Amino acid sequence: MKIKKGFELRQVCGENIIVAYGIANIDFNKVISLNESATFLWKNIIDKDFTADTMASLLCKEYEVDAETAKKDAQALLDEWTKVGLVED
Repeated sequence: MKIKKGFELRQVCGENIIVAYGIANIDFNKVISLNESATFLWKNIIDKDFTADTMASLLCKEYEVDAETAKKDAQALLDEWTKVGLVED
């Protein structure tokens, strides 16, 4: 998977949010706010191919979390990003 072109992380009023830009994303009308760990993941996978396993591995290296919990959380985040159209195969 990859994060689709036309989305970038910005900090607005102390919040980390995903902003859409470009003609391809003109109909994107959602505000996606990221917590600390989701922001960490975004920064580490942008412009790279990744899977939920990749994301889980990053979480385990950065935070004190067991592999099972990291995998579950990474998959849930990836599912949400897929649902709202932030990622593509």
